[in-house]
Amino acid sequence: MSKNADEDQIKDRLEQLRCHFTWKLPIKESELTDLESRVFDEIEFLDTKFNVGIYHLLAYVRHLKGQNKEALESLKEAEDLQQPENPGQSDVRRLVTWGNYAWLYYHMGRLSEAQIYLDKVENTCKKFASVSCYSVECPEMDCEEGWALLKCGGKGYERAKACFEKALEAEPENPEFNTGYAIITFRLDRINETTEGPGTFSLDPLKRAVRLNPEDSYIKALLALKLQDVGQEAEGEKYIEEALNNASSQAYVFRYVAVFYRKKGFVDKCLQLLKMALQATPSSAFLHHQIGICYKSQMIQIKKAAKWQPRGRDRENVQRLVRSAMHEFEKALKIKPTFEMAYIDLAEMYAELGQYSKADDTFQILLSKGVSDDYLRHEVHYRYGRFQEYQMKSEDDAIIHYLKTIKIKMSSYRSNQSIGALEKLVSKKLRRNASDIESLSILGLLHKLKGEMNRALECYEQALRLAAASENSAGHSL
Repeated sequence: MSKNADEDQIKDRLEQLRCHFTWKLPIKESELTDLESRVFDEIEFLDTKFNVGIYHLLAYVRHLKGQNKEALESLKEAEDLQQPENPGQSDVRRLVTWGNYAWLYYHMGRLSEAQIYLDKVENTCKKFASVSCYSVECPEMDCEEGWALLKCGGKGYERAKACFEKALEAEPENPEFNTGYAIITFRLDRINETTEGPGTFSLDPLKRAVRLNPEDSYIKALLALKLQDVGQEAEGEKYIEEALNNASSQAYVFRYVAVFYRKKGFVDKCLQLLKMALQATPSSAFLHHQIGICYKSQMIQIKKAAKWQPRGRDRENVQRLVRSAMHEFEKALKIKPTFEMAYIDLAEMYAELGQYSKADDTFQILLSKGVSDDYLRHEVHYRYGRFQEYQMKSEDDAIIHYLKTIKIKMSSYRSNQSIGALEKLVSKKLRRNASDIESLSILGLLHKLKGEMNRALECYEQALRLAAASENSAGHSL
């Protein structure tokens, strides 16, 4: 058989494997450096029993960066971590490692070594009487895929959730499966925040994960944040204290404990913890962004106390804090150029300093490239609408972006705010011109969204009458 035929046959077998090379992980080239940095931080600072998967992911990221030799080293580390709890389970866990080895050797042109790992996978699948020669259906495999997707950001969250759910159907009390499921539901709750407040779906999964992993400080910190979200801050504080008293995973724990204190109003305490975490992980875009948010919060506190008209020393402090926030957001974007929220926050800081052209250019980066995540689309359109309304004094452009916010099919706090902002703007326009057909139509839409159908019909009917009268008038004038 020719070398090309051998290569094609091996490629067909490789594509049947379940591993990082076949899971279609949503990783953009521009995200590789930040993802690799986050993986390194997790390896060094997150004390967890479930760390084989992170070495698998590191190997795949290194391959995507063209570092195949280094990728092989990461797979060796993953292999070394897999202790034989029992022979069968150990072999199942190694299927992902072997699959990644096979793909790596294939890409390196070392076909005989790729075939060795394909044979290992095939022999193990036969042991489990798998329908496929090169893949096996088992909860450990679903869990591995879930971890990989979870680390890739919001684009992979729904798929990750489905993976952990499938694993839990087989083993409901498995500590690792419950940990992964709790983390992914916590993150989805954050994204799917509604007009009524933060999501609560992750509360029970987090409690279950803490029960099954009582030494895991990271999970305790997430549970504390969720309890704070649902108005049980005092109970959340107990878990914060437990997490801080445990020496493990401190660099990771500090970042979430810091968020807890910022939401509680203790911004100085939050900053202290974030800066301590930053000493351990200086290349964390998340930490730089959170520090920027703290400076922004302090700036808002001063402006509120000065009734939004800071003068003298207050004005100087506001400008100092704005520049400090800008500096942190810029650092976050240098580390992670795809960090959409950092762009939004940076744009608003430019606007605070009156640098409207820079603010607009920064918003346009997101608007021009398009944001696929519904939560982020809400944020960018709502906050750009506010920028147009209050800084640029453009009612029409503000209306366009508030409308775009409410047309995104997702119930959120920003949708509610956009409805309120639109109602004020179109009411103001109608006071100036009661025959403004477009404003009447928008007002009708807002009443409809609020469930006020009679008022919506009145607006639509009035708009139709005005449109008909306008057409008749135009016809007579011809």
